[in-house]
Amino acid sequence: YLLLFSRMLTKKEHIPQNSTVLFEFILLGLSDEPNIQSILFSIFLVIYIIILAGNLLIILLTLLDPALHTPMYFFLRNLSFLEICYTSVNVPKMLENLMSGNKSISFLGCAAQTYFTFFLGGSESFLLATMAYDRYVAICKPLHYHDLMNDKVCTGLVMASWFSGFLSFGLTSMVFTLSFCGSNEINHFICDIPPLLKLACGDTSWTETAVFVLAIIFVTFPFVLILMSYAGIIATILGISSSEGRKKTFSTCSSHLIVVTLFYGSACITYLKPSSTYSPNTDKYLSLLYTVVVPVLNPIIYSFRNKDFKSALKKIWGRKAFG
Repeated sequence: YLLLFSRMLTKKEHIPQNSTVLFEFILLGLSDEPNIQSILFSIFLVIYIIILAGNLLIILLTLLDPALHTPMYFFLRNLSFLEICYTSVNVPKMLENLMSGNKSISFLGCAAQTYFTFFLGGSESFLLATMAYDRYVAICKPLHYHDLMNDKVCTGLVMASWFSGFLSFGLTSMVFTLSFCGSNEINHFICDIPPLLKLACGDTSWTETAVFVLAIIFVTFPFVLILMSYAGIIATILGISSSEGRKKTFSTCSSHLIVVTLFYGSACITYLKPSSTYSPNTDKYLSLLYTVVVPVLNPIIYSFRNKDFKSALKKIWGRKAFG
């Protein structure tokens, strides 16, 4: 409520004459066609169920099976919980809009959605970098792995990843204390900052600079750390004498690298490009990558292709069909 209260207390001489105090926005979504909306609703509902079920299963198995009480699965468990929270910020509202046809979202609801999208997205960026570092230590420094990745270090890295998301509070406050002119229609399926800035009155250069700086912190910096980790991993893989060992290790790493490239690549294009090149339709489809596609791929890439994970499924449910 502080955001709305501060807007209402703003002095009139600081508000452009053509600005309006908005109490809700309209999310235009991906399509206006009723038939297409029903198809999209079915698709995204199935995807959301898969994300919830897959990540809940990962959390359950990594807690119940002692063999999975390792740093790798500790990070994976946190990633799964984060993915559930991240998708639950945006997808349920998108499903509601597709099903009911009512595309409105309150001003406070839009602010909350924007904040938690950046908070959880930033936390995920640093957690993915942490997981890449964990794989680097495991593959490149196996003799020192347990010393370098002990419980205290792992807990500290996860806490640092989660707390990094709080940096988004300042940016959200900057955006939602702006004055908005005329239209309240956001050409997007979520409350995202680039389309919101298009509705703002006056000079938004400081806010755009803040978006750029935060994108550097949340996207570019973790992605560079990931690339450095994988560069070391690939160098170590090339030094493995066994072709079978090289193939096995590279297969796992390449899958992880594809996922993080989709996540960081789409986020980089969305938040680091100049505002003059803003394209609503392009941004919407890029946003689908890091809000929907990557979360549904993560359980498959990080767990279901893993022998330890399938072994845990066998032990707990007694099934042999996962072999």
